Amino acid sequence: MRILVYGAGVLGGNLASNLYRQGKDVTLLARGKWYEEIKRNGLSIHNYFGRKTNVKIPVINGLRSDDRYDVIFVVVRYTQIDSVVQPLKDNASRNIVFVGNNLKTDELTKALSKKSVLFAFAMSAGHREKSYIRSVSLNKITVGNTKGTPSQENFVRNVFSGTNFKVVYESNMTDWLICHAASVIPIAFACYYANGDIKKLRRDKVYVNRIMDATIAAYTVLEDNGHEIMPDSDKDFRNPKFKKKYLPFYQFIFATKLGKLCTSDHAMNAVDEMSALNRDFKAYIGQYGDIPKQWTELERDTNGYLV
Repeated sequence: MRILVYGAGVLGGNLASNLYRQGKDVTLLARGKWYEEIKRNGLSIHNYFGRKTNVKIPVINGLRSDDRYDVIFVVVRYTQIDSVVQPLKDNASRNIVFVGNNLKTDELTKALSKKSVLFAFAMSAGHREKSYIRSVSLNKITVGNTKGTPSQENFVRNVFSGTNFKVVYESNMTDWLICHAASVIPIAFACYYANGDIKKLRRDKVYVNRIMDATIAAYTVLEDNGHEIMPDSDKDFRNPKFKKKYLPFYQFIFATKLGKLCTSDHAMNAVDEMSALNRDFKAYIGQYGDIPKQWTELERDTNGYLV
């Protein structure tokens, strides 16, 4: 099975490296100086827990219409998604998986109506240095189809067969990704509130409660208008004990280097992406009425970072 990972940032680099090192036929698409670096010296990843890897993975800098892959994992920033639609439409490959933050599932499925389009989120984080990726990867991916479209679970499990990836298949990735945005965007707000120094927030229970209030308010709008709250662990968000359950999680990510790697490292280097995600999320829930004040008040206190 021929696999193309379209995008060589943190998520794409980890996905490609992990699959390649586990025997999969993987090609990586990179651009500019990063393409030259990988072509010359290989793809280097420095894992947060100390392990360093380097693979001489096949790398290309463009997708031709006659290139054929059994599956293309599209792993680009949210702000770059629109720019890859036409090359994917022109390409002969049928199976496309968009990996990462995404609030355009219906739009992309329609635009690529002649393809089999899936959506996914991979559990890895970090940042890119000049010659390597500094990251942590849990080898876990949530992937699936949008509600009402045919399941591709057997195909997905075949793609990852023989690897140590933990694959969670979901049949409603639209709501999964909307709910993910509802919980992730307020954390990005927190990073901007603290100017990237999130350790300042580790004992600020008042602000942490504001983060959770924003997510709960967004969840309320979504559920009240027919959306499923995902994952299952968040379905009890109306329970008064919900915030108490998650308080240790926020305290952990704000107090540790690992938390910084997974939150502020990305937020501070992807302000344009988080800004666009926030705009589109507000437009999405705005169709149901006013944006919750818990959200807009948290958004207001972001020190001018949002664009």
